[in-house]
Amino acid sequence: MQTSSDRHEYPAHWEADVVLRDGGTARVRPITVDDAERLVSFYEQVSDESKYYRFFAPYPRLSAKDVHRFTHHDFVDRVGLAATIGGEFIATVRYDRIGPTGTPASAPAEEAEVAFLVQDAHQGRGVASALLEHIAAVARERGIRRFAAEVLPANTKMIKVFMDAGYTQKRSFEDGVVRLEFDLEPTDRSLAVQYAREHRAEARSVQRLLQPGSVAVIGTGRTPGGVGRSVLGNIRDAGYTGRLYAVNRSFADDLTDLDGVPAHRSVRAVDGPVDLAVVTVPAEQVPEVVDDCGEHGVQGLVVVSAGYADRDAEGRERQRALVRQARSYGMRIIGPNAFGIINTSPEVRLNASLAPEMPRPGRIGLFAQSGAIGIALLSRLHRRGGGVTGVTGVSTFVSSGNRADVSGNDVLQYWYDDPRTDVALMYLESIGNPRKFTRLARRTAAAKPLVVVQGARHGGVAPQGHAVRATRLPHATVSALLRQAGVIRVDTITDLVDAGLLLARQPLPAGPKVAILGNSESLGLLTYDACLSEGLRPHPPLDLTTAASPDDFHAALSRALADDTCDAVVVTAIPTVGEGPAGDAALAQALRSAAAAVPAKPVLVVHVELGGLAEALSAAASTAPQAPPPAEPRRPTPAEPGAATAAERPEPREAPAPGDGTRLIPAYPAAERAVRALAEAVAYAQWRRDAGDPGKVPEYDDIDEKGAAEQIAGYLARGQGLTLGAAETCELLGRYGIDVHRALPAPDPDEAASAARAIGYPVALKATAPHLRHRADLGGVRLDLADEEQLRRAYAELTELFGKPAELRPVVQGMAPRGVDTVVRAVIDPAAGAVLSFGLAGAATQLLGDTAHRLIPVTDRDATSLIRSVRTAPLLFGWRGSAPVDAPALEELLLRVSRLVDDHPEVVAVTLEPVVVAPHGLSVLGASVRLAPPPARDDLGPRTLPAY
Repeated sequence: MQTSSDRHEYPAHWEADVVLRDGGTARVRPITVDDAERLVSFYEQVSDESKYYRFFAPYPRLSAKDVHRFTHHDFVDRVGLAATIGGEFIATVRYDRIGPTGTPASAPAEEAEVAFLVQDAHQGRGVASALLEHIAAVARERGIRRFAAEVLPANTKMIKVFMDAGYTQKRSFEDGVVRLEFDLEPTDRSLAVQYAREHRAEARSVQRLLQPGSVAVIGTGRTPGGVGRSVLGNIRDAGYTGRLYAVNRSFADDLTDLDGVPAHRSVRAVDGPVDLAVVTVPAEQVPEVVDDCGEHGVQGLVVVSAGYADRDAEGRERQRALVRQARSYGMRIIGPNAFGIINTSPEVRLNASLAPEMPRPGRIGLFAQSGAIGIALLSRLHRRGGGVTGVTGVSTFVSSGNRADVSGNDVLQYWYDDPRTDVALMYLESIGNPRKFTRLARRTAAAKPLVVVQGARHGGVAPQGHAVRATRLPHATVSALLRQAGVIRVDTITDLVDAGLLLARQPLPAGPKVAILGNSESLGLLTYDACLSEGLRPHPPLDLTTAASPDDFHAALSRALADDTCDAVVVTAIPTVGEGPAGDAALAQALRSAAAAVPAKPVLVVHVELGGLAEALSAAASTAPQAPPPAEPRRPTPAEPGAATAAERPEPREAPAPGDGTRLIPAYPAAERAVRALAEAVAYAQWRRDAGDPGKVPEYDDIDEKGAAEQIAGYLARGQGLTLGAAETCELLGRYGIDVHRALPAPDPDEAASAARAIGYPVALKATAPHLRHRADLGGVRLDLADEEQLRRAYAELTELFGKPAELRPVVQGMAPRGVDTVVRAVIDPAAGAVLSFGLAGAATQLLGDTAHRLIPVTDRDATSLIRSVRTAPLLFGWRGSAPVDAPALEELLLRVSRLVDDHPEVVAVTLEPVVVAPHGLSVLGASVRLAPPPARDDLGPRTLPAY
């Protein structure tokens, strides 16, 4: 934040790119003295009506005095922001600080007048709403807490902008003017409004890329072969329904047609709009292409060209320049180094990718940061082989390459609303904004399954080309947080496809009870064991014997599905000698008909080398790549000279439409894979049920939030980051009802004895040196010392074993009731946010990584599930006849720690170790707290695209 001494410095951190309501982008930046000509030009393009609404009187032009006033700001008491596209103003907003009488004022006055002006051609795009978010954030930074605005009653659009913002406000009417006053402190409603606008804008920006009305492939070669010519052919052969153009500046002047596609030397020469440009030229030629596209009004780019951050430092700078250049024209980018995009909708049929064949239409959305993994996923999903049989088509496919602009977050926004996508599969090599991804994932998972596999988990660095925020959290913690958000987190591409096939074809199971039936006893037992390993509750396998007929399978499956104690059925099948394809088809029909009679329960098949059955089960939509329709010459139409229309193109072969009554049953070549997919579906279904009642964050009357804030502010005044001492830690935690067991320093035997008398016997003697702290296994702790003699003897043993008291830092502490030692931690990660962690104390837990995590703020349901999520949880609940611990007391402790960190983000780390949980109550025996200025929370600020 700037101070009064630097109030005239240009605040570069206020610059931001935003996505508007229609999916385009604009640049928001402070207005400076150099903007006089831009301001005058902008004002000349505003209608007389808009000028009247702004100044309450006819105001045809700005005077020199006006221009000076509107371009000279101190960036503290007078601030102006502009939204720009192509470097030109499309809207402005300004505030002027005022005092109680409404006259100009300086700090500490906390109110300001705000006014907007939006060019008529850009009204309705959400520009004013975006500017309001940014000017409000600037005002809060400068100590302004309230805005006032005077609006003519006829200016209903601007009144709606203020009223819909979600801030706490007052409205009055006097002298023919509506006066609005509203506080700038974010509220739950203002954040909800902001997130809703962000969702609509980002979803629309992806929709414009995936559903273009016209496409130009820039860089199509003059001879067959090459990337550009391949992409052009793929779009044409897929039967794209819009207008398609080939562009290459090296085309001969008289060339008008390439492979039946209208050809042009520049996109500017295209007679008509171009919604999407697929860029395949060398990287050094891309800037010229982007300028041409921007000037022609292209809405978005798919940059297949490589040679950016995927290569070297110079490439990273080239990538940054590419993003800045594209955004200056309001365009979004997929790529660079992208594999491309696919939309199988019959209304679009777009294959703007390097995939030579269009996948069949289906219900799975696919996002991959890697082109190689993307094509592997397409291959697995849409052809037989690779271990997974059956067919499930794709709705949309996006391969983001270097992910310089459009990311998985943007695609999630689109999929959430897309009625053609029922399941989302994502291969991620990095998560640029984990906090936002978690928020979007939670919302998406509440509506449709989201399955994620993360690559580069153990590399320690982001893949080349990916700009990501640093996180201190280990991968296991990130995975746990994603699961908390409803994400189905799997480890391999095979698991990703396996889970996707099941979720796209079958209903969610109501519980973990599984019936197993089939014609192989051994395969049934393998399935039974796999269910137990995955935490499911299998019934004993039903062996139909190898003599079982299709009718026997039908009857057994019907009985299993009708059983109220069964939530899902796994059918195991081995080949029947001599039956051949006819027998396979009969068995498949028997299974499908039985499953169709009870559509609420999922059915899976485990088969062994039974290609015919797999094909028959999925006969409703073959996995084989569809044959490309024959290319036909494209002829100009009167509506679009030189452009081919959908009516002139052959229709591709369609798969049966969803909902035709056919129930597709996923088949797996191994019991373990089928059961693993089913277990993920069971866990996800349970998350969906729990998400309906997420619990609440309880209030505690004994919490002293104000006192804690004052204490923290006093400590931070001593330095930017510090670890509190023992007394300070106890005092701060005590304000939140967290009592730390008293421990007194014992620098010598006499002080130890004095401390024990003050506390009262029996006591414990502990060494608190870093290398011995919490290491009872090393012998640095002596317990149950009943009197002074035992205490002095223990003191002598410790110093003899480990060194002088100054090195050991011994303390004396009263004995706590016996119980289970646990550890509670909270940390604020700059990327993921505040995280609460729980585990049992001890080397075994650390070695196995047996720690559970939840995002803060934690609800009562979160706390309950947290302590039950660790593998060692049975030790808390009476394992092998031991007394169960006081779980409610432990849950309350977790909730109080969560409240502390949530209320005071300056508390960046808390560790309570050990926390001894007894059958009645608990004792916090050690605690540490670290304070620091909190990391920036961009999710609470105005909407912005990642800076480049």
